[in-house]
Amino acid sequence: MASKQYRKLKGTTGIYKHKVSGHYYAEKRVKGVLLTNTFTHLHQAKAWREGKLEITDDLNSDFSTLKDVWEAMQEHHFPILATSTKNMWRRRYTLLADLEHYPMDKITPSKITEWVMYWVEHFKNADHEERGKARRCNLNNELNLFVTIFNWYKESEIFEEEAKSLTNPIKKKHRKMGFIRPIPDKKMQIDLKDALIFFDYLKPLYRDLAQMQFFTAGRIGEVAGMQWSNINLKERRMLIKHTCVWDMTKKTFLELKEFPKNREPRPVYLTDEIMDILERRLAFRMPGNDYVFHVEGNPLNYGTIQLNYREAQRKGKLPYSGTHILRHGMAKLARKVGGGLDAVIAITGHKDLKLADHYSKCNEDDQREVSLEIMKHIRAVKNEHPNEPDSGSREHENVIDFQSFKNGTNS
Repeated sequence: MASKQYRKLKGTTGIYKHKVSGHYYAEKRVKGVLLTNTFTHLHQAKAWREGKLEITDDLNSDFSTLKDVWEAMQEHHFPILATSTKNMWRRRYTLLADLEHYPMDKITPSKITEWVMYWVEHFKNADHEERGKARRCNLNNELNLFVTIFNWYKESEIFEEEAKSLTNPIKKKHRKMGFIRPIPDKKMQIDLKDALIFFDYLKPLYRDLAQMQFFTAGRIGEVAGMQWSNINLKERRMLIKHTCVWDMTKKTFLELKEFPKNREPRPVYLTDEIMDILERRLAFRMPGNDYVFHVEGNPLNYGTIQLNYREAQRKGKLPYSGTHILRHGMAKLARKVGGGLDAVIAITGHKDLKLADHYSKCNEDDQREVSLEIMKHIRAVKNEHPNEPDSGSREHENVIDFQSFKNGTNS
């Protein structure tokens, strides 16, 4: 029987949940012998009781467990990360928690394969409850997080002696095996025409916010956290430096961080369009309040921004969602107008060419434009040579009749 620290789960037999840790304690009898085990997830406890999950691994090892490494990483590495990144990694670790009792040398490619196959089957199961429209498509996020944890483990001085002999167990095949269903077609780069429609359907405060985000190719947290002290109207220069940090569960303001995601302030030239926005916002400037965008002196909440953006996207009948489409859209426009990735880097502040390419990559609109240009060129060439016979009207003098070929009568 589980201790008083556990409570019995309704609708289950022999399964108890820990009141603090949330772990599941399961017990069963095999040939009269009472067996017990503890699991991270309820489905594991149920599978073990039904005999579908056997615990047969030899876990004797001098190596640290994945849990040891994860806890050390949170203590020593997380302080330098953005709050949003820390929260995202903790969410993605949920599935990896299945492996946390394994020593690092016991997490082999075959163990990763077993883990991947289990979760793919789990998410493909018709009984699995999807979270709204967010149907899981693959396990890439979890696999990428494990690679991040493993790389930190290898580079950390805490584990440098034990880690030097190990190699990463994640292989290319695991990402292919982790495929569950195709990623939904979602437009990430808002085009200029749609952006202008989007702005028209926003209320004045959020219209200025969205236009500022688009013109500066900024992250929404950077624009919401913009400070007057970083703006020089006379020299037409602004620093994107501060960032709003939100509680992404409640979508409310937490704090103002003094540096952007890549920790480097980014200078922005104040074009006439940006100057117009700032001049309008000057009318709302308050003593002792340095925020460019605020509601009666209070920083903006992400939930309110999201609500206003969604409503404008709905009213404008635009095929986009989210707040990051404006940064992607300006990156794409910079590549189109500027002619290369250098222009993208200049406008977005990316230091990585791969990221700049990702933000401004070609999409179906580019395919359509290029196809139309190619067809236009083909038609122009055909018009220059009107007397050339069309391929469809030529006699089939080079075509061999099959029956003649079969009888050997073709000359």
